[in-house]
Amino acid sequence: MPAEPPIPEPKSLHFIEEIVEADLASGKHGGRVLTRFPPEPNGYLHIGHAKSICLNFGLAAKYGGATNLRFDDTNPVKEDVEYVDSIREDVRWLGFGWKGEHYASDYFQFLYDYAEYLVQQGKAYVCDLSEAEIREYRGNFHVPGKASPYRDRAPEENLDLFRRMKAGEFPDGSKVLRAKIDMASGNMNLRDPLMYRIRRAHHHRTGDAWLIYPMYDYAHGVSDAIETITHSICTLEFEDHRPLYDWFLEQDVEGRFFQRPLPRQIEFARLNLTYTVMSKRRLLLLVQEGHVKAWDDPRMPTISGLRRRGYTPESVRAFAERVGVAKRDTVIDVGLLEFAIREDLERKAPRAMAVLRPLRLVIENMAEGEVHWLTLPNHPDDPAFGTRQVPFAREVLIERDDFREEAPKKWFRLAPGAEVRLKGACLVRCTEVVRDAAGEVVELRCTWDPASLGGDAPDGRKVKGTLHWVSAAHAVPAEVRLYDRLFTAEDPMDVPEGGDWRDTLNPDSLEVLAGARVEPSLAEVAPGTRVQFERLGYFCADPDGRPGAPVFNRTVGLKDSWAKLEAKG
Repeated sequence: MPAEPPIPEPKSLHFIEEIVEADLASGKHGGRVLTRFPPEPNGYLHIGHAKSICLNFGLAAKYGGATNLRFDDTNPVKEDVEYVDSIREDVRWLGFGWKGEHYASDYFQFLYDYAEYLVQQGKAYVCDLSEAEIREYRGNFHVPGKASPYRDRAPEENLDLFRRMKAGEFPDGSKVLRAKIDMASGNMNLRDPLMYRIRRAHHHRTGDAWLIYPMYDYAHGVSDAIETITHSICTLEFEDHRPLYDWFLEQDVEGRFFQRPLPRQIEFARLNLTYTVMSKRRLLLLVQEGHVKAWDDPRMPTISGLRRRGYTPESVRAFAERVGVAKRDTVIDVGLLEFAIREDLERKAPRAMAVLRPLRLVIENMAEGEVHWLTLPNHPDDPAFGTRQVPFAREVLIERDDFREEAPKKWFRLAPGAEVRLKGACLVRCTEVVRDAAGEVVELRCTWDPASLGGDAPDGRKVKGTLHWVSAAHAVPAEVRLYDRLFTAEDPMDVPEGGDWRDTLNPDSLEVLAGARVEPSLAEVAPGTRVQFERLGYFCADPDGRPGAPVFNRTVGLKDSWAKLEAKG
């Protein structure tokens, strides 16, 4: 396991807080702070959205304000109620509540009316160019755009055509409404951007009432202004869109549509993680192509995937806080996220014993049928977790990796002739190794010191090795899913020319162990229960399990000192 990444010291006040405090001091918005979280319901939220959620809701809460949850549902082709429901669940799971639940579709009539106003003011026009022609006319960063031949249509003609677009007189793609700004602008977003397109598609809320739909850049700022958002916080890729955001709102020169002061868009660096892709389009491809089982696959960086893997909302919020709010994009080591959940579960997760790859150990000098019920703490550092009863008998199962017939230096686990402690039970010494016909080790014969019942030597002798175990007769069969990083490359998008980002998918990102055994206390564990398997890591009970046959997902491993020693050679 890689070394823990350094934890950056959180700043006392980040730059967005400075802006908000300055606005409060000046009375700009009458002492109000109202932010919004505006997801598009076209996929599941991921860890990057979690950072944005924490920022928007956390900032408003800090200054006594509120946050709106607004679904920017302007593209019915890609949107679904499933995504709306999942977004609500994710925000609530993170521990936040919203002032109002809104949709861009709530404002379709307002957006249309304001678009008509812009047409009447000569600030928007209907264009008949095709999508490819619009792209060609727009030019590029080195070539200025050229005006559409339809740019100088009279406002009256544009208004008539726009109303006929709404009425369904024209086929999809035949006409669009464009803002009339500046085709020579160095900012490509100001080169007469699209405001509306014709799209005959069923909308999940408005049905077939609308045949034209607003573009995101137009609907977003107007929706903010309708809701009187004070600080519209978005990620850095929208920085070049800010002049367009402002332009649309500032055209209401008479103040007929929007309350003053207008919202202010503020950009911050998006979250980028190593060994992860954050594009919803690519995440959707992973699902559609079967590389993962679903959006909530524990290998996915989605909030639902993290939840199913066993992450806690507190750990995600702590991670977002440690990452901080920056003005420049950076790539964060995914190890910092793993550190956050390990730190949280160290305090919260009860302990239990599980054996993932069982090897039978028989204590020859213990009587058949002899069973000792041991009282073990559920947490070594917190008595409030209480205790549990664990059966200990003649035959136990240990981890196959805890035995080596030829032990290397500094090997403190079990080997022929070696003595180890079975955690909380006793001391045992290996006396014989039993193999099957193929020569594989299938059983260890050992002796125990009855006086060591409880785990310690009565004569005070030191035994360095301590192993976890389960009673063979009492153990509960379980399936354990060992999840690893989904990609083998720190930057999955950094592939050779002609390569594909999917070439970096990790073929070993999931290992399913069907023959694992857990102690009896976990027989009827509830889905979502988080537990530390002693010496193995943190695990979470999966909904696929059932009473008597639980399924556990590995959330994150423990730091393995022996693995580090082996890596050093």
